[in-house]
Amino acid sequence: MRPTDISDPGFFHKVVDCQYACPAHTPVPEYIRLIAAGRYSDAYMINWQSNVFPGILGRVCDRPCEPACRRGRVEEQPVAICRLKRVAADYKDDITSRLPHPATQKNGKRIALIGAGPASLTVARDLAPLGYDITLIDDGKAGGGMMRTQIPKFRLPDSVLDEECGYIEQMGLARRYNERVNSLKSLLDEDYDAIFVGTGAPRGRDLDLPGRQEAGANIHLGIDWLSSISFGHVTAIGKRVIVLGGGNTAMDCCRSARRLGGEDVKVVVRSGFEEMKASPWEKQDAMHEDIPILNFLVPKEFTHESGRLTGILFEKVKAEYDAKGARRL
Repeated sequence: MRPTDISDPGFFHKVVDCQYACPAHTPVPEYIRLIAAGRYSDAYMINWQSNVFPGILGRVCDRPCEPACRRGRVEEQPVAICRLKRVAADYKDDITSRLPHPATQKNGKRIALIGAGPASLTVARDLAPLGYDITLIDDGKAGGGMMRTQIPKFRLPDSVLDEECGYIEQMGLARRYNERVNSLKSLLDEDYDAIFVGTGAPRGRDLDLPGRQEAGANIHLGIDWLSSISFGHVTAIGKRVIVLGGGNTAMDCCRSARRLGGEDVKVVVRSGFEEMKASPWEKQDAMHEDIPILNFLVPKEFTHESGRLTGILFEKVKAEYDAKGARRL
């Protein structure tokens, strides 16, 4: 038995499985104890130190902590760690006095942050109190990035985004919203000491199948379609909708389609149900809204007539595994 090395925080992370599984290593037991004691504001601040957006994550986090929860070893379900984060956010008091204040004395360094999503906002939160002069640049009208434009409002209301992004924006940042950066060279010419590029990778994956171009008016990339809903460009959809894909974006698309008038909405996936990339709770939410998930169907062709999408042709497959466990459909 090796002696305990208390200088290594990894030791403590491994002892608490849920905390170790969290990418931000949020001290889960600590904030749950505070919630149990009715100390919601204290629980919120414990979260805010490590994960920055407790109210947002309490609604949309993928919950890697919960499969690691020890409660799952003795009961059917783990502790609802993610939803408890939302509890702390929803029941807290006004915590603005507990947040870092803008630095009273600047250190003379200027930093530009391209994009106003979670990455840039986190950088701003950590550096603004240290005296850095920070400029936030984004082509949107408000901060939040893909949290604001790609996550449906029924899952993440603007009021939550405004509140938690506002905590950071009020730290004395210069905000240049509705401005697109088309040239890094021109930004470098503004004499910043550092430039942080936090634009993410907001691109969906297309399907280059026969009929894709001919029926393109009724075929949409999921991530772009969700953005169009967020901006109000899309307010309705046809009654019969097929969503291709088994990830969380697909679950958001099918549930959004249901809310926009889709009566016959189906999700079609190449893999089996258990292998889908969507989280179990995302799949459950879709099925609770009477949206069937059809598995082991590979799309082969978009059928069309006079430029109008009429359907999709699929090939039924099954999963076979070789001696090494590699899957082939």
